[in-house]
Amino acid sequence: MRVGIDVGGTNTDAVVLDGSRVVAATKAPTSEDVTSGILTALGEVRKAVAVDDIASVFIGTTHFINAIAQGRDLERVAAVRLATPPQSLMPMIDWPDRLREVVDGGTFVCAGGSQFDGSPLNELDEPGLREIARRIAASGVRHIALSSVFSTVNPDPEIRAEEILREELPHASITRSMLVGRVGLLERENATILNAALLDLAGRVIDGLEEVVAGVGISAPILLSQNDGTVMTLDRARLFPIFTIASGPTNSMRGAALLTGLDHGVVIDVGGTTSDIGMLQHGFPRESTVAMSLAGVRSNFRMPDVLSLALGGGTKVTGDGAVVGPESVGYRIMSEARVFGGDTLTFTDVAVAGGADPIGDPTAVSGLPAETVRRALDVVTDRLVRAIDKAKLTAGDIPVIVVGGGGPLLAALPGFKDVIIPEHAGVANAVGAAFAEAGGEVDRVYTLTGTTRAAALETAKAEAVARAVAAGADPDSVRIIDTDDVPLTHLPGGMAVRIKVKAVGPFRDLVTTPEGR
Repeated sequence: MRVGIDVGGTNTDAVVLDGSRVVAATKAPTSEDVTSGILTALGEVRKAVAVDDIASVFIGTTHFINAIAQGRDLERVAAVRLATPPQSLMPMIDWPDRLREVVDGGTFVCAGGSQFDGSPLNELDEPGLREIARRIAASGVRHIALSSVFSTVNPDPEIRAEEILREELPHASITRSMLVGRVGLLERENATILNAALLDLAGRVIDGLEEVVAGVGISAPILLSQNDGTVMTLDRARLFPIFTIASGPTNSMRGAALLTGLDHGVVIDVGGTTSDIGMLQHGFPRESTVAMSLAGVRSNFRMPDVLSLALGGGTKVTGDGAVVGPESVGYRIMSEARVFGGDTLTFTDVAVAGGADPIGDPTAVSGLPAETVRRALDVVTDRLVRAIDKAKLTAGDIPVIVVGGGGPLLAALPGFKDVIIPEHAGVANAVGAAFAEAGGEVDRVYTLTGTTRAAALETAKAEAVARAVAAGADPDSVRIIDTDDVPLTHLPGGMAVRIKVKAVGPFRDLVTTPEGR
């Protein structure tokens, strides 16, 4: 059996899966330190299943996105860029001041890098790079984010620069941008710096998770949810914590696919404070193809294409129903919403009054003016319909799946009678975590000099499969779920193509073959 845990802003959910069947499910309040809430949820799960029957524990955590959003528990990072000095747009130039003050451990530019076609931009200035290393050592900074112009086309300059930096700084961590981000130097560099800043926290968090799981007697492997709907080993998470920061919405979408058996559709995840809307493709969330903002920092790496609305069960309703949000009572809903004995009008209250399944004390909202209820529900309906239209790829009808603890509230909305609300929708996020697979992705530019577009695509597929296997997937079960290749005809000669390939597969340690492996 698999245990899935997902940490949300209000609740930490946990489930036990036997194959695709939900054996047990529980919710516990999310604690300030996150880990305590996980321990509580695990303790409840432990009552429902013998620890010897647990094959693995999958966890989606908010530790790292909270650290970035709040600018805490981050380390100083030296950003080293291979380009043509001097540069007018230096690393971290577009960061918010409060975050840059915490993370900035010095920015350095060294001659090196590649052209758009992979040919050398400059010869790597090895003596200059060694001098930069000595300056970093003198500053006491222990983490380095290394980026290079067009490293997504030719990673060799970054690889050589890493070798030199390791010779000079054997005790420093070095994160290469080619392993983190996509096309676009500043955005890829930003993601690499954020990843480097999280490394110490990642070590402490993962140590804590191992201790918590072992503390309830579970000795099964632990895996962390990633932004793209897959999971990774703890060893990999120690190196790339940035890949876990958007695991909440992706877990919910993967859970929606499992609980409904649908591979395509729009998923609405209704929580206590927000609703996340995204598109499900091939059973996985559609990924964003543009740069995303993380606490004001533009980054470009594997992130779900999700629209978040300030709409949840705890969202405040004012103005006789004309204003819904953005303020929310959040985790205080159990004491402040009217159906729970409070005096604040929330979306939960108007939904119950409008015909949703009863929650708390429905008589507490029976006296709400019908016009107030209708007006609030119309506002919410309009907002969600617009979001669904943005998420859809076509103008035709498409299934709409509603999950999350606040999902049943949407039954009160006019025009939402045909949405799909599966059994166990309230813990779909934890189900998605438990059902996740290992994955590998390639997103880079290939030059076609001396080769063909078809050959480049096959090379990318093989590399994506290799990355999935390196992430823990069983080699015999890996499959390609997404391919995309775009000729870059605007480049001189038109001899390049951007190829994106994604491969996924079940973890090798969780695959049972006829031989019993």
